[in-house]
Amino acid sequence: MPEKLTEEVKVKGEDLLKKVKELIHEGSIRRIIIKNEKGEPYVEIPLNLGVVGMVFAPVLAAVGAIAALASNFTIEVQKKE
Repeated sequence: MPEKLTEEVKVKGEDLLKKVKELIHEGSIRRIIIKNEKGEPYVEIPLNLGVVGMVFAPVLAAVGAIAALASNFTIEVQKKE
């Protein structure tokens, strides 16, 4: 059974949406968790195979709104190897 990997990426608010879009298009991502500076989660985005396109439009709109809330974020990325 493949092992799950987790990594964290720190981004500024203005780069949050761009980075999340990059991660979604990467393809090997299972889950994205956006956290504030204190490590408290704002939103958790599960990414399942076969879910693409317009399904992510509301999620990306929410990420854009979250980016306005703070200046620094941590994106926790759970990958499937």
